[in-house]
Amino acid sequence: MKKAKIHFLGASGTVTGSKFIIETPEINLMIDCGVFQGLKELRNHNWEDIPFDVSTIDYVLLTHGHLDHTGYLPRLVMQGFHGKILGTAPTLDIAEIILRDSAKIHEEEAERANEEGYSSHKPALPFYTLEDVFKTLPKFKNTPKDTWVTLSDHIKCRFIYNGHIIGSTFIELQIFEKTFVFSGDVGRKEDHLLYPPQKPQWADYLFMESTYGNKLHPKESVSEKLTELIHKTIYNRGTLIIPSFAVERLQVLMYLLWRLYQQNSIPNIPIFVDSPMGNNVTSVFQQFPEWHKLSNKEVSALKSRMNIITSYKETWETIDDPRPKVVIAGSGMVTGGRVLTYLKQLIDEPNTSILLVGYQGEGTRGRQLLEGSHEIKFFGKYYPVKAEIHHIESLSAHGDQGDLLEWVSEIKNIPEEVFLIHGEPTARDALRVKIQEKLGWKVNLPKLYETTEVLL
Repeated sequence: MKKAKIHFLGASGTVTGSKFIIETPEINLMIDCGVFQGLKELRNHNWEDIPFDVSTIDYVLLTHGHLDHTGYLPRLVMQGFHGKILGTAPTLDIAEIILRDSAKIHEEEAERANEEGYSSHKPALPFYTLEDVFKTLPKFKNTPKDTWVTLSDHIKCRFIYNGHIIGSTFIELQIFEKTFVFSGDVGRKEDHLLYPPQKPQWADYLFMESTYGNKLHPKESVSEKLTELIHKTIYNRGTLIIPSFAVERLQVLMYLLWRLYQQNSIPNIPIFVDSPMGNNVTSVFQQFPEWHKLSNKEVSALKSRMNIITSYKETWETIDDPRPKVVIAGSGMVTGGRVLTYLKQLIDEPNTSILLVGYQGEGTRGRQLLEGSHEIKFFGKYYPVKAEIHHIESLSAHGDQGDLLEWVSEIKNIPEEVFLIHGEPTARDALRVKIQEKLGWKVNLPKLYETTEVLL
């Protein structure tokens, strides 16, 4: 009797580090290859070799380009992977941008830690370098969506639009007679830039994200909240800092702020976009217009409304600019990036506002700010938090519990097993209960590094 063995190497009991290996009688596959973020005990796993002979992995299939789904790829290559990395064209472009950017940050952080002596490692080493990224990129092979790709005699896959970020998909795998579906990160039915997710029609084994498995997104007006905060910033002669993910969230914010200005809802306040990676991602929107709702004319118009920062010198000029202003800078969970430079100078100013605009993972600085921490640590020092903290949850690119249940609503069979992944324990368990009560399906909550066998 033929079997497949599943290895849950990440995003199992947590929302980061998505990595799953499927051993089959013909080939070995990896679905996503992300890094852990947030809690130190999770991040420490990044430095461990994968507990599997990676030289035997034939393909890595990427659901989308985010760091927690692609950021481990250079380490995989360092450990001996020599297969192919498949994803849609925009996914691979996004992955390249993110990997190059993160390698640069790893190199800079190691250099700073060695100069200032705040790392316990002597010397501090980068997680990977740009050279490691350059060794990874030749393995990329873009795959059109909705098209079956033969991987071996009895195994094929296809990538289907799921609306989370540009290029994002869920993956259908036909392994012998069984259909495996990996949801990736499921987007939302109503999105400012993207089309609604397509839905799977059949799944013998379903691997489904559960980030917001216990929540419904609030019905708040993002435009009203942005308008209110901008008017408050002008009144206080302060700075509105928006830590933002470079992929999708940044483009949504640019679009909303541009539209508010077009509608005369906000005055001509300077808006600075300080995210080199985000600027490159915006270019991907221009390159792949069929993947989103905006025309190239609209993308050009919203870019021209922003002050795009292209150098570290301009970052400091922006900090020193006395005018009321809006600054959008990476990263979205305040784990690194340019936003730390702004916070270092402005987080202790009462006329500073910080707007968090998405999911804040456990153990991240964003989560600490959200939970009211009176001080925050970066670059080896603590900084008092006197800025006002605000949060817009409804800008999340993840579907909520209702969206996730809607996403599985057209599956015609009863899956043999549903594995809930990519969610913290409370969210995952709430979605388990909902699926069991509403659909009567068998649901499994895999633990990190667990393995399981399924029949083919």
